[in-house]
Amino acid sequence: MTLTNRDIADLFERISDLLEIKGEIIHRVLSYRRASESIRDVPRDLRVIAREGGLTDIPGIGKTLAEKIEELLETGKLEFYEKLTAEIPATLVDVMRVTGVGPKKAAMFWKERGITDLASLEKSARSGRLRDLPKMGEKSEANIIAGIEMLSRRTGRTPLGQAYPAAQAMLDALREPAASGRRRNCRQHPARPPDHRRC
Repeated sequence: MTLTNRDIADLFERISDLLEIKGEIIHRVLSYRRASESIRDVPRDLRVIAREGGLTDIPGIGKTLAEKIEELLETGKLEFYEKLTAEIPATLVDVMRVTGVGPKKAAMFWKERGITDLASLEKSARSGRLRDLPKMGEKSEANIIAGIEMLSRRTGRTPLGQAYPAAQAMLDALREPAASGRRRNCRQHPARPPDHRRC
């Protein structure tokens, strides 16, 4: 797969978020974030710029980040990112999209409650598993649920609290006609001896 400028910018932004969750020094976090922003502003294909040896001319891209861009362009992968996501779940970044959840809270939810993504965050919030954590409470928990629902409306994802009852209602509706059909079949043959195994 050929990586675009946007793909690389998105990856660098994700790395900066993961480093922040990990608690890395702010300078390192910001270097990836600045690089991501600079790459988004580059009008030319990074592949062409790399061939010309001009990656370090991009604001915020030094020798180290230029080498990482070259690795991505050549292999489609980045060893540094793979090592980082072996330590921290990559999906933990999605938790930070919820209003009121920053890197410190995301890290706390992961370490204390095993939360790694939006689904597990929602499940924990709805079951009251977050309120006893430091700087949390019932109100904070309710705010997180509201934040998830707001995010779901923007992305078109159905929150777990709505999806499960809807799915259950659908299953019940499917079962009802099947049961009614069996009862009708029994009534259609009044001469047939009762068969308790089927009716």
